Amino acid sequence: MGKLVVLKLIEGDFEQGFYAILQIGDENALPAVEITAKLPPNPTILRDYYHWQSIYRHLRLPSRPIGLPKQVTQAPSLEECHQAAQKLKVNFNTWLASDSFRPICEKWLEKLTPGDTIRVILQTRDLRLQKFPWHLWDLIERYPKAEIALSAPSYERVEQMTATNGKVKILAILGNSQGIDTKVDRILLENLPNADITFLVEPESKDLTDKLWEQDWQIFFFAGHSATQTNETGKIYINQTESLTISQLKYALKKAVERGLQLAIFNSCDGLGLAREFADLNIPQIVVMREPVPDRVAQQFLKYFLEAFARGDSSYLAVREARERLQALENQFPCATWLPVICQNPAELPLTWSQLYFSSTSNPTNVVTPSQSEQFIHTPRIGVLNRLGLPFILFASLLMTGLLMGSRYLGLLQSLEIQAFDWLMQMRPPEKPDSRLLIVTITEEDVRSQQSEKPRGSLSDKFLTQLLAKLEPHQPAAIGLDIYRDYPTDKKYPQLVKLMQNRLVAVCKVSEPQTGKSGVAPPPEVSQDHLGFSDILLDKDNVVRRHYLALTPPLSSPCQASYALSVQLALRYLYKKGVKLQFTSQGKWKLGQLKFKPLEAHTGAYQRIDALGHQILLNYRFSPSPQAIAPKITLGELLAGKLNAAAVKDKIILIGTTAESFRDYSLTPYTIEGKQKTIPGVILQAQMVSQLLSAVLDGRPLLWSWSIWFEVIWIWGWSIVGISLAWYVRRPSYLLLAVGIGFIILYGIAIILLSLFGCLIPLIPAALIFVSTNVITTVYLGSKIKQK
Repeated sequence: MGKLVVLKLIEGDFEQGFYAILQIGDENALPAVEITAKLPPNPTILRDYYHWQSIYRHLRLPSRPIGLPKQVTQAPSLEECHQAAQKLKVNFNTWLASDSFRPICEKWLEKLTPGDTIRVILQTRDLRLQKFPWHLWDLIERYPKAEIALSAPSYERVEQMTATNGKVKILAILGNSQGIDTKVDRILLENLPNADITFLVEPESKDLTDKLWEQDWQIFFFAGHSATQTNETGKIYINQTESLTISQLKYALKKAVERGLQLAIFNSCDGLGLAREFADLNIPQIVVMREPVPDRVAQQFLKYFLEAFARGDSSYLAVREARERLQALENQFPCATWLPVICQNPAELPLTWSQLYFSSTSNPTNVVTPSQSEQFIHTPRIGVLNRLGLPFILFASLLMTGLLMGSRYLGLLQSLEIQAFDWLMQMRPPEKPDSRLLIVTITEEDVRSQQSEKPRGSLSDKFLTQLLAKLEPHQPAAIGLDIYRDYPTDKKYPQLVKLMQNRLVAVCKVSEPQTGKSGVAPPPEVSQDHLGFSDILLDKDNVVRRHYLALTPPLSSPCQASYALSVQLALRYLYKKGVKLQFTSQGKWKLGQLKFKPLEAHTGAYQRIDALGHQILLNYRFSPSPQAIAPKITLGELLAGKLNAAAVKDKIILIGTTAESFRDYSLTPYTIEGKQKTIPGVILQAQMVSQLLSAVLDGRPLLWSWSIWFEVIWIWGWSIVGISLAWYVRRPSYLLLAVGIGFIILYGIAIILLSLFGCLIPLIPAALIFVSTNVITTVYLGSKIKQK
């Protein structure tokens, strides 16, 4: 599997330096490593670049730009250009080898091997950084299968339609060709296999726009003159009198992307401005030239790139090969290898020619010839099996699947499935703590320090006043008080009333008429829209595995909060990120792109449960234990001035007690040395808040289960596997080995689906049906053999 490396240089400049983030992982997977560093200030490197650029742009080369000023004075020599390029390369690598940036280089060398196929994506909005020769970085050059691409910090994946004409559809624009030869580009394109190419030679803008609207295209090609203007926008010259910017083609190109446009190639000068505008359209990939490109270099690059791309190399490797082959021209055209660059939408995977071709045609299915079919049907083993009662065995598998699903529906397997759920949860890899939260804990020592105040709970009015006064100036996103205060504030602390009416979300408990529990009233100073209930859902073993989002309180309840404390805090944080709670036409919750699927009475391992209210499964963050969910600070440490302002600003602050004397602890699915792990209530609230934020903002999956019919098919499928093994594997030792391998595969599927997608599959029912059908088939076949 290939590797994906993302280097983000989002904030900073050459005077103050750039903050850097490096992510390394497998293709089409979440990053496995992330590390931060900083590129130090270096205005000199910018001057070196401008010095080289000035020399390069004043060379007397036949190229494809229009409007680049060239002074009448004597042109610089090729040797001067080579020297300026070498100086820039040396100083560039020296900058990247700075001590403050070294952690990124060391992590790169640790995680990647020279044999890896590596896509490197540089994310930055700084056009000057994009123009630098990143392919000359020592790290890139030592990896022969690595290629770097540029990307904007913001991107989005566009759902595209698939063409069906059986060939790769290419729209080729041959624009203003004054002083250059675009006929060579046309000949090279015409030699492509399985391509349907439409050429527009020096078209008018209306003709170009109409073509983009009227048909589905997979590749957009332009050859001619182009340039990046001073405002960093690109312009293409489509004929000798007209020029267009990408924004002037915005709607037509946007529609083309939605209808399947995968790749844009601008075999023209100074194309980074074009790429920056194209990035807003979220096209998967663009190939442009960084600087003015000599006509011959443009032609040779296109030739080498199309050869490599059409024979099956990915677009990245094809660009690298074509770029490196341009080195043969550098005696005449200095820095030719610096020019081509890929601009990538990080939400998309790299392209290959075969993908473009096969995405536009249907794959023929394998056809079994009559002779093969007859030979297969008449093998002795199948014939014997038919005589021994294959229909009966298949009927038995369906019957056992029905009995098992019936038992499951009645809840007879729930205990086993819940244990399997707990075990799988503990087998997942650990995650990083959630830095969006800060937990203020009130320890036994903090409680003892308040004894002189005679508090009615774990936090006195005086200490709560001091605590909120410390937090408020740092502008947290929200403050959640996970401590009951069903009594008014002492009149000695009028400031506390104001502080509690600002960012604070208080907690109360809804009454339960069925059990006779009366509930706990909220603080009288806090308004209804700043309240969240603290009620939790306990399974029969008193473990918290579900997350209560909302409920309808009884009219007699002293707590009338409809949303949980965790929901109230998460919604406030997400609101600042532009995400609001919405409801689908079916009444389900929607936050951003995330739709919530509430638990029902029969959902996965849960059967015949009370599914009232709005509840989901709780996807604990284990980092490396459920208690290490987020950064923590004690009340005493905070009041002593040990609070870091950065840990508070725009964060969610949760305040609660961890003192064991208050017995605010809950059981979790995790065990330590065979004992169920307990966590304080404030940590449990943090787990719930983190689940919501991570699902909406990070794409971390919520836990979910298949539909009932998909589960039936899955379980019946494992019954067929059990029957097949019992028939084809006759030796007991081999059969035991095969069954063991089957269990490993079943477990592997379960842990992978849970870890990557949050999907809980019926593990125990599948294992039971797998073993039982295997045993029944073995016994049945054995009895038939004895009869013979």
